[in-house]
Amino acid sequence: MDNPSGRWKLDELFNMYEFLLDQLDEGVHVIDKTGKTVIYNRKMAEMEGMAKSDVLNKDVLDVFKFPEEGHSTLLHALHTGQATENVKQTYFNVKGKEITTVNNTIPIVIDGDVLGAVEIARDITKMERIQENILKRGDTRYTFDSIIGESDALHEVLEHAKRAARTNSSVLIVGETGTGKELVAQSIHNGSPRSGAPFVSQNCAALPESLIEGILFGTTKGAFTGAIDRPGLLEQADGGTLLLDELNSLSLGLQAKLLRCLQEKTVRRLGDTKDRSVDVRIIATINEDPLDAVAGGRLRKDLYYRLSVVTLFLPPLRERREDIPLLTQFFVEKYNQLFHMHVSGVSEDVMKYFLSYPWPGNVRELEHTIEGAMNMATDYSDIEVVNLPFHMRWKMNSLDETELHADGSDPTSPSGVRQTKRLQNQLDDYERTYIQKILAKHDGNISAAAREMGISRQSLQYRLRKFDIQK
Repeated sequence: MDNPSGRWKLDELFNMYEFLLDQLDEGVHVIDKTGKTVIYNRKMAEMEGMAKSDVLNKDVLDVFKFPEEGHSTLLHALHTGQATENVKQTYFNVKGKEITTVNNTIPIVIDGDVLGAVEIARDITKMERIQENILKRGDTRYTFDSIIGESDALHEVLEHAKRAARTNSSVLIVGETGTGKELVAQSIHNGSPRSGAPFVSQNCAALPESLIEGILFGTTKGAFTGAIDRPGLLEQADGGTLLLDELNSLSLGLQAKLLRCLQEKTVRRLGDTKDRSVDVRIIATINEDPLDAVAGGRLRKDLYYRLSVVTLFLPPLRERREDIPLLTQFFVEKYNQLFHMHVSGVSEDVMKYFLSYPWPGNVRELEHTIEGAMNMATDYSDIEVVNLPFHMRWKMNSLDETELHADGSDPTSPSGVRQTKRLQNQLDDYERTYIQKILAKHDGNISAAAREMGISRQSLQYRLRKFDIQK
């Protein structure tokens, strides 16, 4: 006859072990020789975002997914009988959550037989994310090789940027929102002799004036209530590059102080009486024509002349439409990796619309459009019109197809690409004629013609070369 009291003591002992394991601040995961989970403590469940019932008595590979180039350290210990120490592992739970741990994994060997494996894990997922955020704020991940595009308009500005990277001169980058101004700024820094020194970035529109002055120039203890001795961004970037994004959002008073700093190569902290030497290259960005900003009182003329030693005008996406297919495929592949999908691209209808859409948000809008569409798309298929944002689908429905396909062709037919080329040729002819008309009106004065057309002088000069128009 069974001994009930003995079974109860065994159950109590098991409950005590389970309680003790759940008090540990490290994850404990044990599998048997078949690869099924037999012990799984509270901390491991928290780290992996799983309930114990979802993992216990189930095969590890049915619950977790490991990258192709990686493997489960638990199964490795089980199959090889080898222990590993402090091995970093990144994998995904069944819900798609990414987990990063550092593991000590030991095979359970009794009488020479491997009966299972135990893993003791420390969660470093949060630490990894914090480090990534720091890197995103201060690193220079981008180089000129990171910039996607083969259009003449883009190549021209990149050639100028590469030449500017060789010197220490200030650079002013002009471009609409979403054209990639910071990407170019990082590329210049990364291609310069200062690439090993700090790259510091600050959006001048992101903070109120009361804070931005102290952040830029630093503070001295006692300058105001709660002030401490702290270097500003100009000192932090000493020897390297400081990117001032949306410079036209900086007040005129701070612009004057910045100009003094650039001219004298010194900085005076807020509340201090002494100047400190700094060696900083300034790259500034502005999202409007700098001459308009000067005329409108948003940019000091003397600071503009000081910063615009090299001025780069980034073309909006609507002026480099030939890059849209390349950018589209790049973003599809990017989000395939992030979302673990296998979308092949976009349909012909979507691409034809992309080529005609004005893209007011430029490359950033294109990326967000692809990201949103891939959330709606199914795996192993093209992005279709139905996957696009509502405002795009609405505009597509309102298009007059008879204008786009005057020969009566089916817009969904394989000849759509040829139709798009014909449309582009017609648009080029119209643009050439329009430019010639405005130039003649202003007797060949490029600045006056550019102002009437609402584009920058450099953008008009690019078009003159593109269409071989003589002034």
